[in-house]
Amino acid sequence: MSNFQNHNFSGQKALIRVDFNVPLNDKFEITDDNRMRAAVPTIKKILGDGGSVILMSHLGRPKEGPTDKYSLRHLIPHLVKLLDGATVLFADDCIGEEAKKKAAGMEPGEVLLLENLRFYKQEEKGDEAFAEKLSKLGDVYVNDAFGTAHRAHASTAIIAKFFPGDKKMFGLLMENEVESAEKVLHKSERPFTAILGGAKVSDKILIIENLLERANNIIIGGGMAYTFLKAQGKEIGSSLCEEDKLDLANELLAKAKAKGVAFHLPQDSVVADKFDANANTKMLSNDNIEKGWMGLDIGDQAIKDFGQVILESKTILWNGPMGVFEMEKFKKGTKAVADYIVEATSKGAFSLVGGGDSVAAVNQFGLADKVSYVSTGGGAMLEYFEGKELPGIAAIKH
Repeated sequence: MSNFQNHNFSGQKALIRVDFNVPLNDKFEITDDNRMRAAVPTIKKILGDGGSVILMSHLGRPKEGPTDKYSLRHLIPHLVKLLDGATVLFADDCIGEEAKKKAAGMEPGEVLLLENLRFYKQEEKGDEAFAEKLSKLGDVYVNDAFGTAHRAHASTAIIAKFFPGDKKMFGLLMENEVESAEKVLHKSERPFTAILGGAKVSDKILIIENLLERANNIIIGGGMAYTFLKAQGKEIGSSLCEEDKLDLANELLAKAKAKGVAFHLPQDSVVADKFDANANTKMLSNDNIEKGWMGLDIGDQAIKDFGQVILESKTILWNGPMGVFEMEKFKKGTKAVADYIVEATSKGAFSLVGGGDSVAAVNQFGLADKVSYVSTGGGAMLEYFEGKELPGIAAIKH
C-alpha cells in the first residue's frame, strides 16, 4: 500500500471510489452534501499534482438496473461548484466503450464521473470480472469511501487485487477515518468513555462486548437504556424494551462489573404519555416509571451524572443519541451530552462521533467542528468498533 500524501499523481489517472450516496429531494437537489465535501481534499490533491480523476460511487438502492432517479449525473452541478469550477465529464455507464473512451482521453486536471455502480448487480456481488473492467480505467486505485468499507463489493475491495501495492492506497478521508478509529480503539488515552445510545440493545451487543475489553466507562442512554433498567427489576412503564434481551443485559452488566468497567445507566427520564412532539411530559426517576408513560429522553440527574464522567475523560467515543432529539421536547439530553463532549475536547480529550444519528445531532447543534472527529461511515464505524476487519480496509493493506 502506498502513502497518499507522498504519492505524486502527475500524469496519472486516479480511479477513486468515493461515497457520493447523498440524499436528494424530488427535484434532484442534494439535501446534505457532507459525503461529497468529505472527498474534496483527496480529489484536489490529485488534480493539484497534475493528475486526472475518475470517480465511481453508488447512489441509493436501484433494484431494476438503470433508472434516472438514481443517476449520478444529478450531482454534477454541485460537484463542479465544490471543485471550484473544474471540468467534470460524465460517462453514462461505469464500464463499457464510452467509459473507456472518456477515461483514455482525459487531460490532467479533468474529472470524470462514472454512472452509478449499482446499476450492475455485479457490484454488490463482488464480481471479479466486473471489478477488473473498472480497474482498467485508471492507473492508480484510491479508496476514499469509508461509508462502504464494511462491504466486500467489486469497487470497494475486489478491485484492489488488480493494482500492485504501490498503485493502491487510501484517500485522505479514509486515512483520517482509520486513524481516528484506531486512536480510540487501540491507542486510547485513559479514562476512555464510550457513550452509546439509540433504540436497541441488539444493535449494540457486539460493540458493547468489544468495548468492555477497552473502556473505563460505558454510558448508556436512548431507548436501549430501558432494557437494562427493566433487567435490573425497575418499572419502566411503556418505555421501549426488548423483552428477549433482558438476560443478555444482565450478562453485560455482570461482565462490566467483573472487568472493572463502570456502567452508567440514567437515573431519571423525561417521560411522555405518547410518542408525539406535543405529548404531555414530566420528569420521573427510572426506579418507577408509571404505566402509560414512556421515557423519551434522559432526565436532569442523568445529564449531571453523565456530564461528570465525560468531563473527566481523555478519550470519548459517541455512538447514538440520548433521546428523541428530533423533537424539541426530547432533545435536551442529547444536546447536553454533545456540549459536555465539546467541553472535554476543548480541555484536550480526543472525541470521535460516529453513527448516523449522533452525527446528525452534532450537525444539527452546529458542533461538528468542535469535536475531534466526525465519522462519515455509520455501519462501517459500528463494525469497526465491533472488532471486525473491514474488507475495504483489508484489501488495501494486504
